[in-house]
Amino acid sequence: MALIAIAADKGSPGVTTTAVALAAVWPRRSLLAETDPAGGDLVYRSAAAHGGQLNPNIGMLSIAATARRGLVPDQLWDHVQPLSGGLEVLVGLGNAEQATGLAGLWPTLGHAFSSLADSPNSPADVIADCGRISGDTPAVELFPHAALVLLVSRTEPEALARVRDRAAALSAKLHGGPRGAAALATPLIGVVLIADPASSGKLVNQVNDMLVHAQTGARVVGTIADDPAGADQLAGRKRGRLDKSLLIRSARKVTADLYQQYGAAWAASAQAQQAHQAHQANHAPQTQQAGQGHAGAGR
Repeated sequence: MALIAIAADKGSPGVTTTAVALAAVWPRRSLLAETDPAGGDLVYRSAAAHGGQLNPNIGMLSIAATARRGLVPDQLWDHVQPLSGGLEVLVGLGNAEQATGLAGLWPTLGHAFSSLADSPNSPADVIADCGRISGDTPAVELFPHAALVLLVSRTEPEALARVRDRAAALSAKLHGGPRGAAALATPLIGVVLIADPASSGKLVNQVNDMLVHAQTGARVVGTIADDPAGADQLAGRKRGRLDKSLLIRSARKVTADLYQQYGAAWAASAQAQQAHQAHQANHAPQTQQAGQGHAGAGR
C-alpha cells in the first residue's frame, strides 16, 4: 500500500503546496486527495484540464454518499478531476460544515486510499493533503492506514518545537508510546522542512537530533525549498519554467529519496496483494469443477 498523509501543526502553512509538488513529481501514478476537514484550496487556486474551474461538488463531497454504502478503491476514480497539468485530484470539501457528511467515514476512506495502490485495474499511490491537525481533526483517522505520515514544518524555533511535540503525540497515538531511532514503527512519521536550500543541510541534522532526543520515532525525510515564486507557478498564478524551479527540484529530491528507501517495500506489498488475488481467481473455477465432479460421482 502507499497512502502518504501530509499535514502540519498550527502556524506551519505549506501543506497544500508540498502535497501538490510531491504528487506532481511522484514516480508512479498518483492521486492527490484534499482531505482537510476545514476545506480544500484547489478549487480556488488551480484550473481544470478543460481550462475552466474545478467542480466543487465532485470529489470528497460526492464520495461521501458512495462511501456510506461501502467503498471499493477503484470507485475513487469516479470522483476525480484532472488539473490543467494532468494531475488527478479529489477536490476537497467547500468548508468545515460539510465535514459532518464524512463523520464516521474516515477509516473507510483511509482503507480505500491505501488499497488503491493494489488495484488490478487502475493502481495509484494516494497523496492526502490533511491540512492542519491541531486539535481533534477527524483526518487523523486516515493515519493508521498510511504507509507514511509527513509533517510539514517551517524552520522558526516555535514551528520546530510544535512539530517535535506533534510527532511525539502521533507516535503515542499510532504506535503506543515514545520511540527512539532504533524502534521505528508503521506508519513511519517523517518531517519535511520548508527551508532555504543554502542552509538546509545543517538544519536537518539539528532537527533530527531534536526528534531523536525527544523519542518521537520521527525523522526528517527531506526539505522542500522555500520558493514563493515556484509556489506561485505551481498554483498557476505566475508563468515560468516550473520544472526548473527550486520548489520542483527539491520535491523531486524528496520523492526520489523516499522511493529509494521505501519503494521496494511498497512494490512488494502491491505484488503480494496481486498474487493473492490471482491465486483466488485461479482456484475459484477449480473449486467449482471439483464440486461438480463429486456431485456427478454421487448420482
